[in-house]
Amino acid sequence: QVQVVQSPGGSVQAGGTLTLSCAAHGSPYCAFDVIWYRQPPEKEREFVATMRDDRTTSYADAVKGRFTLSQDRAKNTCYLQMDSLRPEDTATYYCKTNPVVTWSAQCRIWDAWGQGALVTVSS
Repeated sequence: QVQVVQSPGGSVQAGGTLTLSCAAHGSPYCAFDVIWYRQPPEKEREFVATMRDDRTTSYADAVKGRFTLSQDRAKNTCYLQMDSLRPEDTATYYCKTNPVVTWSAQCRIWDAWGQGALVTVSS
C-alpha cells in the first residue's frame, strides 16, 4: 500500500512564499514521478508542475519562473516552493505519484493522490 501525505497549506499575502511538501511511502518500492495539480475555487483542476524520477522537471506557464520543485530522495519527499504568489494562485494543491513502470501490478499501487492542501493568497 502507498500513502501520499501532503503538508498543510496556508495563507499568505501576495508576493509571499510558501512551500508545500509531498511525501510518498509504500512497499514494495517502485520508481515514480510526482505531479502537482491545483484546483482553484469553482474551477477545474489544472496541471502545475512535475518532478520526474530522473529529476527532470516541467512547469505550467502560469507558474514558470515563480515555482520551483525539489526533492529529498532519502525521505521520498518532493517540495513545491512557491514564490511571488498571486491571488490567482489561490487553490487546493494536490500531489500525485505516477509509477514509471505501469505494466507491473506491484508498481501500479504507486498511482496515488495526496489529500490536498489549501493555499490562500490575499491581495
